[in-house]
Amino acid sequence: MVIIQKRRILLRMKRFLILFLLASTLVFGRKIIVKMATLAPEGTEWHGLLIEMGQKWEEVTNGQVILRIYPGGVVGDERDMVRKMRIGQIHAAGISTEGLTEIIPDFNAFYVPLAYQDTDDVFRVMNDMMPEFEKKLEQKGFKLLSIGDIGWAYWFTTTEVRIPEHLKDKKIFSWAGDFKWAEIYKKAGYRPVPLASTDILSGLQTGLIDAMTTMPLYALAQQSFGITNHMLDLKWGILLAGIIIDKSTWNRIPEKYHDSLLTSTQSIREKQLQTNRTAEQQAIDVMKQNGLTIHVPTEEEVRIWKTEIERMEPHIRGYVIPADIYDRVIELTQE
Repeated sequence: MVIIQKRRILLRMKRFLILFLLASTLVFGRKIIVKMATLAPEGTEWHGLLIEMGQKWEEVTNGQVILRIYPGGVVGDERDMVRKMRIGQIHAAGISTEGLTEIIPDFNAFYVPLAYQDTDDVFRVMNDMMPEFEKKLEQKGFKLLSIGDIGWAYWFTTTEVRIPEHLKDKKIFSWAGDFKWAEIYKKAGYRPVPLASTDILSGLQTGLIDAMTTMPLYALAQQSFGITNHMLDLKWGILLAGIIIDKSTWNRIPEKYHDSLLTSTQSIREKQLQTNRTAEQQAIDVMKQNGLTIHVPTEEEVRIWKTEIERMEPHIRGYVIPADIYDRVIELTQE
């Protein structure tokens, strides 16, 4: 009888210990895995900064939030990333204007051709419009953790392009799924070719496209300048990059960590912005040493390009970009 009672006590103690360990795991040991995608190639500075951000996240949450980064477009282009965030296959992304416009088309405000000529223009528009854009992102189910410009977009082509008529002979890369920009280019007499961002290099190699707007840093990282080895030194637009996370994942992270995560994310963004200021020119210099030809437009050629944008404006304003936002961008960049 005594032996039976001892066995019962031991069994109860064992059950209690198991329940305690399970509870401890749920309360103290559960980790939140955040899967983040980016087009940044593995080994690039931007990829390195995201790794550093992940280390900071783990540090400030005492190991409770683990960031897993999928670089180089392994989960698809930025539009794919947004779609996969919506269905829960990934939880966060470091995306540029391309991906942001998939969520909020208003982000096209930062890609009005030739509107922005210096960083003061960019900051002025961001300070004016970003609070409203951030609210719209939240309404769509996304939390914006940080955002900033990542560099100027220039025309890179396989042969010299100095005026719009030269570009009309080219097969121009257009973001797949963004049919509005493709339609505008067609109406203006250009030949857009819709492609996923991940297919740009193969498109250049096969001759499917022979012209594109991109940042010097991207052209160098992707080695696309070996094919599009002519650059028009005319700031066509500014590219932004934001770090976003779906709100359901964000809300699963204990609120006590939110401020620390935002601070660490924004510190990485500041580091990237400071680096970009010198990295763009360094990238251009490296490409020049390896065969890139830079074409600096004359005042007359700049005037011709501006006239061309004025001709295209009725198709852009109110179609790709809401009229009120377009007008506000023009007003702010002409101050």
